[in-house]
Amino acid sequence: MSTIFDHMILLSNGVQMPQFGLGTYKMTDPEETLRAVEKAISLGYRAIDTASIYQNEREVGEAIRNSGVPREELFITSKVWNDEQGYDETLRAFERSLTALDMNYLDLYLTHWPVSASYVDTYRAIERLYDEKLIRATGVSNHHEHHLQELFAIANIRPMVNQVELHPLLTQQPLREFCHEHQIAVTSWSPLARGKLLQDPTLSAIASQHDKTVAQVIVRWHIQHDLIVIPKSVTIERIKENGEVSDFALSSSEMAMIDALNRDERTGTDPDTY
Repeated sequence: MSTIFDHMILLSNGVQMPQFGLGTYKMTDPEETLRAVEKAISLGYRAIDTASIYQNEREVGEAIRNSGVPREELFITSKVWNDEQGYDETLRAFERSLTALDMNYLDLYLTHWPVSASYVDTYRAIERLYDEKLIRATGVSNHHEHHLQELFAIANIRPMVNQVELHPLLTQQPLREFCHEHQIAVTSWSPLARGKLLQDPTLSAIASQHDKTVAQVIVRWHIQHDLIVIPKSVTIERIKENGEVSDFALSSSEMAMIDALNRDERTGTDPDTY
């Protein structure tokens, strides 16, 4: 039977990116990180999302080596942090990440936030990494439409992925439509709104109808909207549960009910005021 781990999103350059993966934000305990990533891979996860600011790239790399799964079967994303941005600085930051992960290449490398004075030069460096085949896909994170348009003006290769805060309280519909128009895949971070929705009565009723948890319903909502989704957890049972969403589907009316929860409410920072 097909599982969520088989779902792929085709990026604009033809690379296939797993639609479902493990986020590692706030995984700061080394042993906990090793255990969570190793377990996720053993369950079938093939995409792992990290960043230099998470300070867990070394553990993520070690867990991948311990997993026994060939590197080429995995999709690894990292990001350049704000105080590492700029053209030369990004190239050096990438080398540090690659060394920490102990890898020869990354599948995707992102600008973490659009730092006003440097995000254009940062993306130019990411293009160079792509040209040199050190990354398989280019991308950005937390970029609004106007940030993307500024990159379009200078880019030889447009970003293939934009990773943004996205969940039923913040559906980002206009930005999603813009990204779709320009062949930019969208990844949802904080897909469960940091737990804010777990007691929501609408979601609870839908979950009860499907004999699923609210978290599973939200993950399924992302999947059916063709979004890439990377829920974070260090709890083994939660890591397992989040991936068990292939045996049910939300109806169009249920999808609409969840869409209607949108309040344009962020759990994190607005990129324009970061």
